Amino acid sequence: MPIFEYKCNKCGHKQEFLEKSGGQNKHVCKKCESSDMQKVFSGFSVGQGGATSQGGDSCPTGTCGLS
Repeated sequence: MPIFEYKCNKCGHKQEFLEKSGGQNKHVCKKCESSDMQKVFSGFSVGQGGATSQGGDSCPTGTCGLS
C-alpha cells in the first residue's frame, strides 16, 4: 500500500497516510482535527532519487563525480 502526504487546509499541518491507490478515504488532521485535507506531491512520491539514475554506477554518498 503506498504512502500519500496530505496537508491540512485549516492549519497547514502535513502528515502521511497509507492508502490504496485511487482510494477515496477521508483523513482527519491530527493537529486540529479538521477533515479539510488536500493530497500534496512529496519528493518521495515523485521519485526524486539520485545514484541509481546515473548509468548504473554505484555511489553510496550520492556525491561521487560531482565537483
